[in-house]
Amino acid sequence: MQEKIQKIILDFKNCADWEKKYEKLIQYGKDFKSMADSDKSEDLKVKGCQSQVWIKADLSGDQIIFQGDSDALLVKGLVALVLKVYSNETPSDILKTEPIFLKEIGLDVGLSPSRSNGLYSMIKQVKYYATAYQYLLSVKK
Repeated sequence: MQEKIQKIILDFKNCADWEKKYEKLIQYGKDFKSMADSDKSEDLKVKGCQSQVWIKADLSGDQIIFQGDSDALLVKGLVALVLKVYSNETPSDILKTEPIFLKEIGLDVGLSPSRSNGLYSMIKQVKYYATAYQYLLSVKK
């Protein structure tokens, strides 16, 4: 997971200003695979986001595979950023990895308060899934 985080940090270090960071986030959103419309159900919506955001999690072995989407391109870029880090990881690694990389790339101060709240709601949802799957894995043992 640290390698993925370092790659993202390097991606954003090349962004001289906020306009470039927004362009990078929009590109992340464009490159991120959309969820099927049939998967965009009410129970997968992330609460606390101004735009509509969906996050779906499936367990594959001991790793969680996340899918996500948003109806707004910049926000979809934020979804892509979060899921690039946390997808294909174990629940325990997800729970141990705090989103300090967001500060390192400046997203803790550069986003509007509503987008920042939405971003942290996405992180909270990812951690919620990790907690549930960690419990499920412990019960199976």
